[in-house]
Amino acid sequence: MVAMEPVVTIDGPSGAGKSSVARVLAKRGGWRYLDTGSLYRALTLGLLSRGLAQVSNQRAEWICANVAAIRVGADLSAHDPKTFCNGAEVGHEIRGEAVTRNVSEVSALPCVRSGLLLLQRELIALGGIVVEGRDIGSVVWPQAAAKFYLTADLKARAQRRYAEGSTGIDINSVEGSIAERDQVDSTRVHSPLTIAEGAMIVDTTELTLEQVVERIWDEIERKLLS
Repeated sequence: MVAMEPVVTIDGPSGAGKSSVARVLAKRGGWRYLDTGSLYRALTLGLLSRGLAQVSNQRAEWICANVAAIRVGADLSAHDPKTFCNGAEVGHEIRGEAVTRNVSEVSALPCVRSGLLLLQRELIALGGIVVEGRDIGSVVWPQAAAKFYLTADLKARAQRRYAEGSTGIDINSVEGSIAERDQVDSTRVHSPLTIAEGAMIVDTTELTLEQVVERIWDEIERKLLS
């Protein structure tokens, strides 16, 4: 048996399979599960409800002035994870097109990242958790017992997102959106998408979910039981 205390981090770009893999691992280990991207999406939803879509000038300043009024949280059950914004469960709403269109801009701002960094660390601190995101192993919890970076070919990632059926746009637009998100996430000044030191890289392009899980689980056992 693997100990209950470790923190396992899974970083990578959109569509690489982080959510599916992280939840399966969390269930298998009897651990909690946190999708940090959902927190950023919930915060973006809250900002949209306050009028972000109507702000055309000085958007960064407006976001930073309004972010403190929004409370986000999460239920860390691997079997039924939930995301909250100002007390309401918003798991479906945060996957909408408006949130997807604005989340990169919102999540790139230091005023947003600093606040959610504290929340993420608070949620992770008890251990026994699989955490997925874009800067977990590099910034949020670099001391994690086992760190992984999932990646995949752009076309494969776009196909996965399109197959989910939640985007409402064609496959070419999905691919363009993901490529744009990759560019923003990897070039932002604060906490860019990067491969954390010591992270195992797993290219999921040609692998099934089961194959990815087994590969990572073997590494978790090696790291925690060696």
